[in-house]
Amino acid sequence: MSRGLVGGTAVAGTLAGAAVGYLPGITAAIAAVAVLVVVPDGASDRGYIVATSGVDTANTVFALFALVAIGQPRTGVLVAVDSIGVPLEIPILLAAVVLAGFAGFVLVLVVGDAYLEVAGRLPYWQVSTVVLALLLVLSFLFTGLLGIAIFLAAAAIGLVPVRLRARRVHLMGVLIGPLMLGL
Repeated sequence: MSRGLVGGTAVAGTLAGAAVGYLPGITAAIAAVAVLVVVPDGASDRGYIVATSGVDTANTVFALFALVAIGQPRTGVLVAVDSIGVPLEIPILLAAVVLAGFAGFVLVLVVGDAYLEVAGRLPYWQVSTVVLALLLVLSFLFTGLLGIAIFLAAAAIGLVPVRLRARRVHLMGVLIGPLMLGL
């Protein structure tokens, strides 16, 4: 990708992530799909990664500001941070976000291509099977048989967009109803 394309995609991702940080019911996945509009077809894979990185980083920063400003955590991580009583010191938390972002950037440059090469050689069905088994075990450990039943129902619903050749991200609309009702 050219520098201009990387910059434009990163800015679009950052703006979408900023909106997600404040808007309830809109997830980073929805924002990343919305950013795909500005990514040309020729750079879709790398462009999507750049856009997603911008969305996730901006979402973290702006969700942190939202937590401090309005007292509402907007991400799962910030729900955990809020629930354990971490002091909401913006300079320290922003420094942690910047440090984590820099570490991620360096890791992508250093090991990114090697990781993609190794991961690309693994049989997709084996990776999927291991991940599915791990998710089933975690669901059982945290929620028992009811969790397994809900997991299987959600998995079946998750297959509908594949059959309809739509994006799974559209299923995230299920969050808006409970959020509007304050649940």
